Amino acid sequence: MGKNDRFQVIYSQGTMDVIRVLLDTETGVLYLQVSNGYAGGLTPLLDGEGKPMQWSRG
Repeated sequence: MGKNDRFQVIYSQGTMDVIRVLLDTETGVLYLQVSNGYAGGLTPLLDGEGKPMQWSRG
């Protein structure tokens, strides 16, 4: 992994209206990224208890 590879796209949908799930490889936290033209947003995905969802490889 290179110096700029902290975030990995693990899911992507769409071309104009894009929805992505990003993985922070340092913390294991999952984020939802939505973009539409010049607008967009980023938020952590939360579990049922309101805590950030962690990536599990299993």
